[in-house]
Amino acid sequence: MFEMKLPDPGEGLLEAEITQWLVAPGDTVEVNQVVVEVETAKSLVELPAAVAGVVAELRCAEGDVVPVGSVILTIDDGRPGEPGEPVQEGGTQALDAENPSPGREQVEPSAEPAASGAVLVGYGTTDAPVTRRARKGVVAAPAPATDQVHESYGLDDSPGHRTEEVHPTGKVDAEAHEPALPRPEAGRSGDRAIAVKDPVGRPLAKPAVRRLARDLGIDLATIAGTGPNGAITPTDVAQAAAGEASGRRGPTRIPLRGVRRQMLQSMQASLQVPQASVWMDVDVTNTVELIEQLKGRREFAGLRISPIIVLAKAVCLAMARHPEVNSSLDLDRQEIVVRPDVNLGIAAATQRGLVVPNIKSAQDMNLLELAQALNDLVTKVREGRITPADAAHGTFTITNVGVFGVEGGTPILNPNESAILLLGTFNRRPWVVGSGEDERLEIRTIAKLTLTIDHRVLDGEQASRFLADVATILADPGLSLLF
Repeated sequence: MFEMKLPDPGEGLLEAEITQWLVAPGDTVEVNQVVVEVETAKSLVELPAAVAGVVAELRCAEGDVVPVGSVILTIDDGRPGEPGEPVQEGGTQALDAENPSPGREQVEPSAEPAASGAVLVGYGTTDAPVTRRARKGVVAAPAPATDQVHESYGLDDSPGHRTEEVHPTGKVDAEAHEPALPRPEAGRSGDRAIAVKDPVGRPLAKPAVRRLARDLGIDLATIAGTGPNGAITPTDVAQAAAGEASGRRGPTRIPLRGVRRQMLQSMQASLQVPQASVWMDVDVTNTVELIEQLKGRREFAGLRISPIIVLAKAVCLAMARHPEVNSSLDLDRQEIVVRPDVNLGIAAATQRGLVVPNIKSAQDMNLLELAQALNDLVTKVREGRITPADAAHGTFTITNVGVFGVEGGTPILNPNESAILLLGTFNRRPWVVGSGEDERLEIRTIAKLTLTIDHRVLDGEQASRFLADVATILADPGLSLLF
């Protein structure tokens, strides 16, 4: 029996979320067949089977957050287990996805430690438990009278009452919804009071009350219990369900997982850095004309040509004059680290959150190679195939809010980078051209460039000179021959 463990995705990541199983128990799999998709803090990754055989057991359910090195799947490869091999237990609990208990975390036994290797190769372990993703369901309308709920579930509100296991009379239309976010204690002001929790972090409620809440699609963590010690009673659940059915909806809670959680942590870290921004309007009419010419070139056939390609090349050329922009700060050694390679990050908005894959050694690429690399990144982002390696070791970032019709903004630095450049939308508007007696107004294409810097590493003069050089190339791409 082969045990497939969650491999180390690299970049210091210690866990991943099971997003989709592509196989089920009893399925036959081949070597290198993709069996599961997992989401790390940086990307969505497909994991293939290392052996051929029949799927014996899925050790975790979709939505589980699994530590690196944990067994996630067993495959019957026709070979007997090793003598003395420990029996893995708890898999059935991890698979209990059809009837999860609200507020309960599913815990998988820790795997044995193993050394971490390259990306998606090798294993490591943590002590973190496997946790269940919050699930949404359709709320079933409860009976109008609380007494009917009590009678159906054999419950009363008196302390110490022993309940019998009675099946509900109504149809179950919803699954439990377990929130992943920390919540305030009962009694605090807010949209809705929150239940008191037991020592393991679950709202205080009897098993039958939990079953009632599950069947009615009610999240126990959103209810303030009125029973002894703040315990949730059947009446509390029924009243909450009645409120849902009458259209009084509570706030929607979105778990912070994967990419969104990583983005939150990165932005919080970024705000610890003293940042400053400079910006300027640029006449990009000649850049627009260049883009139209490139679209007609045979070398660029099949590639999507956009202003970001010309901007990327302009950044690399200007970086050669201002290498300090491509640097980071090493506080431990009290040094500014000027990096030789420009790993050019391109910020991309996805349904899972903001990701910033980068083009490695962009300074060595010509315009065609940059266009090909950028198109490859866009395809990966759209298909959700960005890996941790694609987003690692970025040195400078470009973000294009112009695609949303936004003229400008003040971008926030990515960790370990000293600058980020924002490109606004292209607008046609009157612009003064020429000089002296030849000065006149013309309708030109104008864009705003905004550069945010780490003021510990760069000062205003360095930032301004770099931005001016980038703007010069966009205003007249022919001048790039001088760089």
